[in-house]
Amino acid sequence: MTTECNQSSFEFHSLNQRKVIAKFDGGNITSDAGILLLREIEKRTGLIAGLAECFTDYRDVRWIEHTVEELLAQRLYGMCLGYEDLNDHDQLRVDPLLAVAVNKADPLGLSRRQESDRGKALAGKSTLNRLELGKSHGPDKYHKILAHESKIDRWMVDDFIHAHQSAPDEIVLDLDATDDLIHGNQEGRFFHGYYGNYCYLPLYIFSGEHLLCARLRQSNIDGADGAVEELIRIIGQIRQAWPEVEIIIRADSGFCRDDLMSWCEDEKNRVDYALGLAKNERLKKEIGEELKQAEAQFQQTQQPARMFKDFRYQTLKSWSRERRVIGKAEYMEKGPNPSVCRHLAVAGTHGRTHVV
Repeated sequence: MTTECNQSSFEFHSLNQRKVIAKFDGGNITSDAGILLLREIEKRTGLIAGLAECFTDYRDVRWIEHTVEELLAQRLYGMCLGYEDLNDHDQLRVDPLLAVAVNKADPLGLSRRQESDRGKALAGKSTLNRLELGKSHGPDKYHKILAHESKIDRWMVDDFIHAHQSAPDEIVLDLDATDDLIHGNQEGRFFHGYYGNYCYLPLYIFSGEHLLCARLRQSNIDGADGAVEELIRIIGQIRQAWPEVEIIIRADSGFCRDDLMSWCEDEKNRVDYALGLAKNERLKKEIGEELKQAEAQFQQTQQPARMFKDFRYQTLKSWSRERRVIGKAEYMEKGPNPSVCRHLAVAGTHGRTHVV
């Protein structure tokens, strides 16, 4: 007797009085059925609903067909499915499954106010465009949905805090700047030599899988610009909820800046850090003996060898004080690893050593 291992249907959260069931005999309805899984995540987390609270809607309620929460859901679900262009929503607005995910009461769009919109349950690209171009300083004739950036910033950190049942003993905040490529003559267009392209240079701050900050910036700046201000805001909010939590800042050499380290070292901030330190001739000379030892160990074992050195170091001009540095010397089958000169600046106001 064979065992039936394949489930023939899946039931999801209902849509008002309608059941939502995924089966495989419905014909060609949509190519994005996976959106039901995203809808389940939203039902459990309420992320989109929370984000909608950060907007103010000045539209006349008598003529509203798509709420702020529905517009945000439509746009965000579309991006999750790979539809980044607003023009895609001319077709997506007739997708019944996307309408179910957005929680439209009439997912087939059969009872519209305007005959031209009949059969189109969701918003078109123009409506979504007005949402995205909404101003933060006051409504006007064409932009009546306003996003409050400070509320969005606070919401992101609040969501991170609420995801924990109790205060953690320690959290690590990872800072990063990366390229966001520009296509065409967009506002704030600059060429970035490191990435070899025209791009923006957004700043991200994560704690594990939680995003705490996403700040879009032009690329004609230092990658660490604005990092201290964002950390002051985020850590201040975290400490309101968890006064005793230990916080460690972690980032690559692009953030190894004196103002950031000095802020962390201030006793009233109680923040440790582990930052990459770019190589130079002085640093290479400092771990020269360790590299020789790593090579000798490799010759004996034919296995990658690593040696570390803990020492004090100060730059000639950019640092205001001497700091602790841990250097790594590595020798592998192909010879000295380029990371032999990838030094990790490790410091902490509590005198602890962090393994990075």
